[in-house]
This record gives sequence, structure tokens and C-alpha cells, in this order.
Amino acid sequence: MGRARRPKPLHLGKKLLQVRNQLGLSQTAMAKALELEVDYSAVSQYELGTREPPLSVLLGYAEAANICVDVLINDALELPETLPAKGGRH
Repeated sequence: MGRARRPKPLHLGKKLLQVRNQLGLSQTAMAKALELEVDYSAVSQYELGTREPPLSVLLGYAEAANICVDVLINDALELPETLPAKGGRH
């Protein structure tokens, strides 16, 4: 019995790029801000959608933007207009 692939969020890479850009960070600076063992090339791959980020990276982006991880992974939800979001996570 084979394993079915789980669906990938279609807009995840675009949202990660948008978060980084709105925070005014380069890919290298974003990698450092995540405080994880990722480098700028991994950040680039996440944004291009060629590599799926681990949960710890998604959490790092969400914390940096002051949003819930749901906003990143749920294609039906949009990022706030300005980041980091004010008023805490929803």
C-alpha cells in the first residue's frame, strides 16, 4: 500500500517571501533571524517552493511576523498588510 502525498500549500513560498520583504531582511539576515541551522540558500528554496520548510522554520517566520502559523500554511488566509502584525497573534 503506497503513501499518498499530502497536499502542499500553494502560496507558502510567496508568503514567506512577502514576510521577509516586509520585515526588510535579506535572505542571509532572515536565516540568522530564524536562529536555526539554515542558510540563505535554504531560505531561497523555501521562497521558490522547491523545498518545503520544516515546522521550526515556519514557526520562526510566524514569530518574526507576529502572526499565527495558520496564516502561512492556509491558502485561504492572507497575510496582514503590514508586518510585523500589531496586537499579537490571532
